[in-house]
Amino acid sequence: MTDELVRQEEEPRGIDRATLLKRVAIGSALMSIPSLAGAGEAFAAGETSLANVFPKHPKWKFAFINHVTTNPFFVPTQYGASDAAKMTDTTYTWTGSTKADVAEMINAFNAAVSAKADGIAVCVVDKAAFEAPIKRAQKRGIPVLAYNADGARTGAKARSAYIGQDLYVSGFEMGKRIVELVPSGDVAIFIATPGALNIQPRIDGALDAIKQSGKPVNAKAVATDPDLATELSMIDAYYIGHKSLKGMFAVDAGDTQAVGQVIQKYSLKGKVVGGGYDLLPGTLKLVASGNLAFTIDQQPYLQGFYPQMQLFLYRLSAGLVAPADTNTGLLFVTKANVKPYLTTKTRYEGSSSKQKYPVDNT
Repeated sequence: MTDELVRQEEEPRGIDRATLLKRVAIGSALMSIPSLAGAGEAFAAGETSLANVFPKHPKWKFAFINHVTTNPFFVPTQYGASDAAKMTDTTYTWTGSTKADVAEMINAFNAAVSAKADGIAVCVVDKAAFEAPIKRAQKRGIPVLAYNADGARTGAKARSAYIGQDLYVSGFEMGKRIVELVPSGDVAIFIATPGALNIQPRIDGALDAIKQSGKPVNAKAVATDPDLATELSMIDAYYIGHKSLKGMFAVDAGDTQAVGQVIQKYSLKGKVVGGGYDLLPGTLKLVASGNLAFTIDQQPYLQGFYPQMQLFLYRLSAGLVAPADTNTGLLFVTKANVKPYLTTKTRYEGSSSKQKYPVDNT
Protein backbone atom coordinates (compact mmCIF):
# COMPACT_ATOMS: atom_id res chain seq x y z
CA MET A 1 0.00 0.00 0.00
CA THR A 2 1.43 3.43 -0.92
CA ASP A 3 1.81 6.34 1.47
CA GLU A 4 -1.25 7.90 -0.19
CA LEU A 5 -3.32 5.03 1.19
CA VAL A 6 -2.08 5.12 4.77
CA ARG A 7 -5.10 5.66 6.94
CA GLN A 8 -5.05 9.23 8.08
CA GLU A 9 -7.37 11.59 9.87
CA GLU A 10 -8.54 14.21 7.38
CA GLU A 11 -10.02 17.68 7.77
CA PRO A 12 -9.77 20.02 4.81
CA ARG A 13 -9.70 23.08 7.05
CA GLY A 14 -8.06 26.05 5.36
CA ILE A 15 -7.97 24.58 1.86
CA ASP A 16 -10.96 25.22 -0.35
CA ARG A 17 -11.69 23.79 -3.78
CA ALA A 18 -10.58 26.94 -5.62
CA THR A 19 -7.20 26.84 -3.85
CA LEU A 20 -6.75 23.20 -4.80
CA LEU A 21 -7.48 23.90 -8.43
CA LYS A 22 -4.99 26.76 -8.52
CA ARG A 23 -2.30 24.31 -7.40
CA VAL A 24 -2.88 21.99 -10.31
CA ALA A 25 -0.75 23.19 -13.21
CA ILE A 26 -1.95 22.38 -16.75
CA GLY A 27 -0.49 19.02 -17.63
CA SER A 28 -0.23 17.79 -14.08
CA ALA A 29 -2.08 14.76 -12.82
CA LEU A 30 -4.54 14.55 -9.96
CA MET A 31 -1.83 12.63 -8.15
CA SER A 32 -0.02 15.95 -7.74
CA ILE A 33 -2.84 17.59 -5.82
CA PRO A 34 -1.70 17.89 -2.19
CA SER A 35 -3.55 15.79 0.33
CA LEU A 36 -6.18 17.78 2.18
CA ALA A 37 -4.37 18.46 5.42
CA GLY A 38 -5.65 18.35 8.99
CA ALA A 39 -7.35 15.96 11.32
CA GLY A 40 -11.00 15.05 11.60
CA GLU A 41 -10.25 13.99 15.15
CA ALA A 42 -8.80 17.37 16.02
CA PHE A 43 -11.77 19.07 14.40
CA ALA A 44 -14.24 16.91 16.28
CA ALA A 45 -12.43 17.30 19.60
CA GLY A 46 -13.29 21.00 19.99
CA GLU A 47 -16.21 22.33 21.98
CA THR A 48 -19.57 22.01 20.35
CA SER A 49 -22.83 23.78 21.12
CA LEU A 50 -24.58 20.42 20.70
CA ALA A 51 -22.52 18.70 23.40
CA ASN A 52 -25.57 18.25 25.63
CA VAL A 53 -27.93 16.99 22.93
CA PHE A 54 -26.59 13.44 22.89
CA PRO A 55 -25.64 11.28 25.89
CA LYS A 56 -22.03 10.56 26.63
CA HIS A 57 -20.77 7.91 24.24
CA PRO A 58 -17.57 6.35 22.88
CA LYS A 59 -15.62 8.46 20.38
CA TRP A 60 -16.61 6.32 17.42
CA LYS A 61 -14.35 6.38 14.38
CA PHE A 62 -15.81 5.98 10.91
CA ALA A 63 -14.00 5.40 7.62
CA PHE A 64 -14.72 6.99 4.24
CA ILE A 65 -13.37 5.02 1.27
CA ASN A 66 -13.22 7.17 -1.84
CA HIS A 67 -12.25 6.51 -5.47
CA VAL A 68 -10.59 9.90 -6.14
CA THR A 69 -9.55 11.16 -2.71
CA THR A 70 -7.84 14.34 -3.95
CA ASN A 71 -10.47 15.36 -6.51
CA PRO A 72 -11.75 18.91 -5.82
CA PHE A 73 -15.34 17.68 -6.13
CA PHE A 74 -15.00 16.01 -2.72
CA VAL A 75 -13.77 19.06 -0.79
CA PRO A 76 -17.32 19.91 0.40
CA THR A 77 -17.94 16.21 1.03
CA GLN A 78 -15.09 16.22 3.52
CA TYR A 79 -16.39 19.44 5.05
CA GLY A 80 -19.75 17.72 5.51
CA ALA A 81 -18.17 14.72 7.24
CA SER A 82 -16.08 17.03 9.43
CA ASP A 83 -19.05 19.16 10.46
CA ALA A 84 -21.06 16.06 11.37
CA ALA A 85 -18.07 14.71 13.30
CA LYS A 86 -17.88 17.90 15.33
CA MET A 87 -21.60 17.83 16.05
CA THR A 88 -21.50 14.23 17.27
CA ASP A 89 -18.04 14.10 18.90
CA THR A 90 -16.90 11.36 16.51
CA THR A 91 -14.01 11.09 14.06
CA TYR A 92 -13.48 9.88 10.53
CA THR A 93 -10.72 8.84 8.14
CA TRP A 94 -10.51 9.70 4.45
CA THR A 95 -8.69 7.25 2.22
CA GLY A 96 -9.00 5.03 -0.87
CA SER A 97 -7.47 5.80 -4.26
CA THR A 98 -6.43 8.97 -6.06
CA LYS A 99 -7.04 7.48 -9.50
CA ALA A 100 -10.15 5.29 -9.30
CA ASP A 101 -8.07 2.14 -8.74
CA VAL A 102 -10.51 -0.41 -7.34
CA ALA A 103 -7.72 -2.60 -5.91
CA GLU A 104 -6.43 0.35 -3.88
CA MET A 105 -9.93 1.04 -2.63
CA ILE A 106 -10.39 -2.58 -1.56
CA ASN A 107 -7.07 -2.44 0.29
CA ALA A 108 -8.21 0.69 2.11
CA PHE A 109 -11.59 -0.90 2.88
CA ASN A 110 -9.96 -4.03 4.29
CA ALA A 111 -7.59 -1.87 6.35
CA ALA A 112 -10.58 -0.11 7.89
CA VAL A 113 -12.13 -3.45 8.77
CA SER A 114 -8.87 -4.68 10.30
CA ALA A 115 -8.62 -1.46 12.32
CA LYS A 116 -12.11 -2.19 13.68
CA ALA A 117 -13.76 0.94 12.29
CA ASP A 118 -17.13 1.60 13.87
CA GLY A 119 -18.70 2.15 10.47
CA ILE A 120 -17.68 2.52 6.84
CA ALA A 121 -18.93 4.74 4.03
CA VAL A 122 -17.69 3.66 0.60
CA CYS A 123 -18.13 4.73 -3.00
CA VAL A 124 -19.26 1.43 -4.53
CA VAL A 125 -17.88 2.04 -8.01
CA ASP A 126 -17.62 -1.69 -8.79
CA LYS A 127 -20.33 -4.00 -7.50
CA ALA A 128 -18.48 -7.25 -8.19
CA ALA A 129 -15.38 -6.11 -6.32
CA PHE A 130 -17.10 -4.64 -3.27
CA GLU A 131 -19.89 -7.13 -2.65
CA ALA A 132 -17.80 -9.68 -0.72
CA PRO A 133 -15.78 -7.14 1.35
CA ILE A 134 -18.99 -5.34 2.36
CA LYS A 135 -20.59 -8.60 3.45
CA ARG A 136 -17.48 -9.51 5.49
CA ALA A 137 -17.59 -6.16 7.25
CA GLN A 138 -21.28 -6.52 8.02
CA LYS A 139 -20.69 -9.98 9.49
CA ARG A 140 -18.17 -8.40 11.86
CA GLY A 141 -20.81 -5.95 13.02
CA ILE A 142 -19.50 -2.99 11.03
CA PRO A 143 -22.31 -1.08 9.30
CA VAL A 144 -21.51 -0.12 5.71
CA LEU A 145 -23.11 2.69 3.73
CA ALA A 146 -22.63 3.46 0.06
CA TYR A 147 -22.22 7.13 -0.83
CA ASN A 148 -21.82 8.91 -4.18
CA ALA A 149 -21.89 5.56 -6.03
CA ASP A 150 -24.20 2.64 -5.29
CA GLY A 151 -22.64 -0.17 -7.31
CA ALA A 152 -25.54 -0.53 -9.75
CA ARG A 153 -28.83 1.10 -10.54
CA THR A 154 -30.57 -1.49 -8.35
CA GLY A 155 -28.05 -1.10 -5.52
CA ALA A 156 -25.48 -3.34 -3.90
CA LYS A 157 -27.57 -5.55 -1.63
CA ALA A 158 -24.93 -5.91 1.08
CA ARG A 159 -24.74 -2.24 2.01
CA SER A 160 -27.15 -0.84 4.59
CA ALA A 161 -28.17 2.27 2.63
CA TYR A 162 -27.14 4.56 -0.21
CA ILE A 163 -26.60 8.30 0.20
CA GLY A 164 -26.22 10.25 -3.01
CA GLN A 165 -27.88 11.17 -6.24
CA ASP A 166 -30.13 8.72 -8.09
CA LEU A 167 -27.54 8.33 -10.81
CA TYR A 168 -29.58 6.69 -13.55
CA VAL A 169 -32.50 9.08 -13.06
CA SER A 170 -30.18 12.10 -13.15
CA GLY A 171 -28.67 10.82 -16.40
CA PHE A 172 -32.14 10.26 -17.85
CA GLU A 173 -33.10 13.82 -16.94
CA MET A 174 -29.93 15.09 -18.58
CA GLY A 175 -30.81 13.11 -21.72
CA LYS A 176 -34.22 14.77 -21.80
CA ARG A 177 -32.54 18.16 -21.50
CA ILE A 178 -30.11 17.27 -24.30
CA VAL A 179 -32.86 16.54 -26.82
CA GLU A 180 -34.55 19.83 -25.91
CA LEU A 181 -31.33 21.71 -26.63
CA VAL A 182 -30.15 19.60 -29.58
CA PRO A 183 -33.20 18.19 -31.41
CA SER A 184 -31.07 16.62 -34.16
CA GLY A 185 -27.49 15.94 -35.13
CA ASP A 186 -24.35 14.38 -33.66
CA VAL A 187 -23.79 14.51 -29.90
CA ALA A 188 -20.83 13.30 -27.84
CA ILE A 189 -21.24 12.36 -24.18
CA PHE A 190 -17.88 12.09 -22.39
CA ILE A 191 -17.17 9.78 -19.47
CA ALA A 192 -13.91 9.70 -17.50
CA THR A 193 -14.05 6.06 -16.34
CA PRO A 194 -16.44 3.87 -18.35
CA GLY A 195 -17.99 1.17 -16.19
CA ALA A 196 -17.35 3.04 -12.94
CA LEU A 197 -20.68 2.95 -11.21
CA ASN A 198 -20.62 6.49 -9.91
CA ILE A 199 -21.00 7.75 -13.51
CA GLN A 200 -21.86 4.82 -15.80
CA PRO A 201 -25.54 4.84 -14.72
CA ARG A 202 -25.70 8.49 -15.73
CA ILE A 203 -24.55 7.89 -19.25
CA ASP A 204 -26.85 4.86 -19.48
CA GLY A 205 -29.78 7.04 -18.44
CA ALA A 206 -28.86 9.82 -20.86
CA LEU A 207 -28.57 7.45 -23.82
CA ASP A 208 -31.86 5.77 -22.91
CA ALA A 209 -33.67 9.11 -22.73
CA ILE A 210 -32.28 10.21 -26.09
CA LYS A 211 -33.30 6.94 -27.69
CA GLN A 212 -36.78 7.04 -26.17
CA SER A 213 -37.32 10.59 -27.43
CA GLY A 214 -37.41 9.32 -31.00
CA LYS A 215 -35.61 12.44 -32.18
CA PRO A 216 -32.87 12.19 -34.81
CA VAL A 217 -30.05 12.66 -32.32
CA ASN A 218 -26.96 10.51 -32.91
CA ALA A 219 -25.46 10.26 -29.41
CA LYS A 220 -22.14 8.53 -28.79
CA ALA A 221 -20.40 7.74 -25.51
CA VAL A 222 -16.73 8.77 -25.55
CA ALA A 223 -14.21 7.62 -22.93
CA THR A 224 -11.61 10.05 -21.55
CA ASP A 225 -9.54 9.77 -18.35
CA PRO A 226 -9.77 10.61 -14.61
CA ASP A 227 -6.93 13.15 -14.92
CA LEU A 228 -8.15 16.72 -15.43
CA ALA A 229 -5.46 17.77 -17.90
CA THR A 230 -5.79 14.56 -19.90
CA GLU A 231 -9.55 14.99 -20.09
CA LEU A 232 -9.12 18.43 -21.59
CA SER A 233 -6.63 17.33 -24.23
CA MET A 234 -8.75 14.31 -25.22
CA ILE A 235 -11.95 16.32 -25.58
CA ASP A 236 -10.10 18.98 -27.55
CA ALA A 237 -8.72 16.33 -29.90
CA TYR A 238 -12.13 14.67 -30.24
CA TYR A 239 -13.75 17.93 -31.30
CA ILE A 240 -11.01 18.61 -33.86
CA GLY A 241 -11.77 15.22 -35.39
CA HIS A 242 -15.57 15.64 -35.23
CA LYS A 243 -16.44 19.20 -36.15
CA SER A 244 -19.95 18.18 -37.16
CA LEU A 245 -20.91 17.90 -33.47
CA LYS A 246 -24.01 19.80 -32.41
CA GLY A 247 -23.59 18.99 -28.73
CA MET A 248 -20.89 17.96 -26.25
CA PHE A 249 -21.90 16.78 -22.80
CA ALA A 250 -20.29 14.93 -19.89
CA VAL A 251 -21.25 12.85 -16.87
CA ASP A 252 -18.40 13.82 -14.52
CA ALA A 253 -16.90 17.03 -13.17
CA GLY A 254 -13.58 17.08 -15.03
CA ASP A 255 -15.06 16.28 -18.43
CA THR A 256 -17.80 18.87 -17.94
CA GLN A 257 -15.33 21.65 -17.30
CA ALA A 258 -13.23 20.48 -20.25
CA VAL A 259 -16.26 20.53 -22.57
CA GLY A 260 -16.89 24.16 -21.68
CA GLN A 261 -13.23 25.04 -22.12
CA VAL A 262 -13.19 23.53 -25.62
CA ILE A 263 -16.39 25.36 -26.60
CA GLN A 264 -14.85 28.58 -25.34
CA LYS A 265 -11.47 27.96 -27.01
CA TYR A 266 -12.97 27.51 -30.46
CA SER A 267 -15.71 30.16 -30.05
CA LEU A 268 -18.45 27.53 -30.40
CA LYS A 269 -21.06 29.25 -28.23
CA GLY A 270 -24.29 29.25 -30.18
CA LYS A 271 -22.99 26.54 -32.49
CA VAL A 272 -22.30 23.62 -30.13
CA VAL A 273 -24.33 23.09 -26.95
CA GLY A 274 -22.48 21.90 -23.85
CA GLY A 275 -23.45 20.67 -20.41
CA GLY A 276 -22.76 18.17 -17.67
CA TYR A 277 -22.24 17.77 -13.94
CA ASP A 278 -20.90 19.35 -10.79
CA LEU A 279 -19.73 22.68 -9.51
CA LEU A 280 -16.04 23.17 -10.20
CA PRO A 281 -15.35 26.93 -10.20
CA GLY A 282 -14.34 26.84 -13.86
CA THR A 283 -17.55 25.05 -14.76
CA LEU A 284 -19.69 27.66 -13.01
CA LYS A 285 -17.93 30.48 -14.87
CA LEU A 286 -18.47 28.66 -18.15
CA VAL A 287 -22.19 28.39 -17.38
CA ALA A 288 -22.32 32.10 -16.56
CA SER A 289 -20.59 32.97 -19.84
CA GLY A 290 -22.94 30.77 -21.86
CA ASN A 291 -20.28 28.32 -22.98
CA LEU A 292 -22.12 25.64 -21.03
CA ALA A 293 -25.92 25.50 -21.11
CA PHE A 294 -26.12 23.76 -17.73
CA THR A 295 -24.39 21.79 -15.04
CA ILE A 296 -26.05 19.52 -12.47
CA ASP A 297 -25.68 20.00 -8.70
CA GLN A 298 -25.77 16.79 -6.65
CA GLN A 299 -24.92 18.46 -3.28
CA PRO A 300 -21.56 16.89 -2.40
CA TYR A 301 -21.61 18.37 1.12
CA LEU A 302 -24.56 16.15 2.03
CA GLN A 303 -22.70 13.10 0.74
CA GLY A 304 -20.27 13.54 3.63
CA PHE A 305 -22.60 14.92 6.27
CA TYR A 306 -25.35 12.31 6.06
CA PRO A 307 -23.12 9.19 6.17
CA GLN A 308 -21.32 10.46 9.28
CA MET A 309 -24.62 11.30 10.98
CA GLN A 310 -26.32 8.04 10.03
CA LEU A 311 -23.42 5.89 11.18
CA PHE A 312 -23.36 7.82 14.47
CA LEU A 313 -27.09 7.37 15.07
CA TYR A 314 -26.81 3.68 14.24
CA ARG A 315 -24.15 3.28 16.95
CA LEU A 316 -25.89 5.54 19.45
CA SER A 317 -29.19 3.64 19.13
CA ALA A 318 -27.55 0.18 19.12
CA GLY A 319 -28.79 -0.31 15.59
CA LEU A 320 -32.41 0.71 16.13
CA VAL A 321 -32.04 3.87 14.04
CA ALA A 322 -31.17 2.02 10.87
CA PRO A 323 -29.42 3.78 7.97
CA ALA A 324 -31.83 5.04 5.32
CA ASP A 325 -31.45 5.60 1.59
CA THR A 326 -31.10 9.33 1.00
CA ASN A 327 -31.31 11.06 -2.38
CA THR A 328 -29.14 14.19 -2.33
CA GLY A 329 -31.01 15.61 -5.27
CA LEU A 330 -30.70 16.97 -8.78
CA LEU A 331 -30.69 20.64 -9.71
CA PHE A 332 -29.94 22.06 -13.14
CA VAL A 333 -27.69 25.10 -12.73
CA THR A 334 -28.07 27.43 -15.72
CA LYS A 335 -27.20 31.00 -16.58
CA ALA A 336 -30.48 32.01 -14.94
CA ASN A 337 -29.59 30.67 -11.48
CA VAL A 338 -25.78 30.37 -11.45
CA LYS A 339 -25.05 33.76 -9.82
CA PRO A 340 -25.40 32.63 -6.17
CA TYR A 341 -22.97 29.78 -6.83
CA LEU A 342 -20.40 32.26 -8.11
CA THR A 343 -20.89 35.01 -5.54
CA THR A 344 -21.44 33.03 -2.34
CA LYS A 345 -18.38 31.91 -0.41
CA THR A 346 -19.51 28.88 1.52
CA ARG A 347 -18.26 25.70 3.11
CA TYR A 348 -21.30 23.93 1.73
CA GLU A 349 -20.18 24.12 -1.89
CA GLY A 350 -16.44 24.03 -1.18
CA SER A 351 -15.71 27.66 -2.10
CA SER A 352 -14.65 28.55 1.45
CA SER A 353 -13.36 26.66 4.46
CA LYS A 354 -14.94 29.06 6.97
CA GLN A 355 -17.65 28.14 9.46
CA LYS A 356 -19.75 31.29 9.19
CA TYR A 357 -23.35 32.43 9.24
CA PRO A 358 -24.53 34.26 7.30
CA VAL A 359 -22.39 33.05 4.45
CA ASP A 360 -20.46 35.61 2.46
CA ASN A 361 -22.44 36.38 -0.69
CA THR A 362 -20.74 39.64 -1.58
